[in-house]
Amino acid sequence: MIKRTSSSLLAGAALAMGAFFSLCTPAIAADSVLIDIISSGKLKVGTTGDWDPMTMKDVATNSYVGYDIDVATELAKDLEVEVEFVPTDWKTLVSGVTAGKYHMTGSASISPARAKAAGYTDSYFALNTVPLTLKKNADRFQDWDDLDKEDVTVAATLGTTQEQQVKEFFPNAQKKIIEAPARDFQEVLSGRADAHITSNVEAFKLVEKYTELMVLPVKQGRARTPIAMLVPQEDQVWINYLNTWIKLKQERGFFDQLATKWKLSN
Repeated sequence: MIKRTSSSLLAGAALAMGAFFSLCTPAIAADSVLIDIISSGKLKVGTTGDWDPMTMKDVATNSYVGYDIDVATELAKDLEVEVEFVPTDWKTLVSGVTAGKYHMTGSASISPARAKAAGYTDSYFALNTVPLTLKKNADRFQDWDDLDKEDVTVAATLGTTQEQQVKEFFPNAQKKIIEAPARDFQEVLSGRADAHITSNVEAFKLVEKYTELMVLPVKQGRARTPIAMLVPQEDQVWINYLNTWIKLKQERGFFDQLATKWKLSN
């Protein structure tokens, strides 16, 4: 049996996609952003640069690093094009895709609200939501119910899935919604909020960086949510290509290697 390399598999996928194009009507093929990417030689990826370890912006060099950045860079390499990271924020993440400012985003939690306007690729990772507070509040807060009280303020960042989760999880608490580039955890650090919620992936990065923070010892995380790339909703050609690429990379261990590199907890 002949073993095929990842490159040969991707080449095969490209040939298959070419055959698919030949069966499509010219209008369908011409409308796909995949054609624009190949013809322009550039893949545009929207990224917020504020989600450690997924996407982090170095202001001094105006460059990005992180799990999402590695994924997009690898995708561009396999497409044989350059990658351009387009700055965005959480509240405009979806509108940037629908307006054509970028061809796709980095990782985004899958939600029905976003799916009303944009499409998703297949998922390649999943997150849990956990709450954080200051270590000095360890005796005050032990589990989720301790936060759902009138004298507690819980922060979230505008446009994130956590914004909706705060309203769902804590109907009795005060909610403080922060607009980027400010972040919800900064409200906790400053004492303007008692707690905030975020993904388990970001949570453990935050407590490494800010030693005064702690993850509440809740019995379990909430709202396990798959993440995927946001793409133009109607562009099935581009979605099919990305899903093929994701599947091949999963089979070859690419996403597992990145999870190890960036110390993701799943």
